[in-house]
Amino acid sequence: MSVKKVLVVDDSPTERHAISEILRRAGFEVSTCDSGEEAVSQAKILRPDLVLMDVVMPGLNGFQATRQLSRDDATKHIPVIICTTKSQETDKIWGLRQGARDYVVKPVVAADLLDKISRLDA
Repeated sequence: MSVKKVLVVDDSPTERHAISEILRRAGFEVSTCDSGEEAVSQAKILRPDLVLMDVVMPGLNGFQATRQLSRDDATKHIPVIICTTKSQETDKIWGLRQGARDYVVKPVVAADLLDKISRLDA
């Protein structure tokens, strides 16, 4: 699988912009949304190759949205990388149990994020 289109989900405009810039500079096509609810609906419409999901958001949080995406036949093939400030090992384990393929702690280091994305292709 080759990742070209990425959906960035974060309720912080600053974080959305920063992550989007990293991805655009690396040649990815980027779409954004600011809530878990929107992420679930946009993933079905946009069919991204990857979702980068924040956790701490009002309404449907990133763990819940990841679980919905990973269990829905229309979206379960789309890998999710959780991208959050929640840095405890238990958070990472929980995120992976919800269906995430990987986990990145903010502040995002561009090289680390791009490395994790490239490993999805391996």
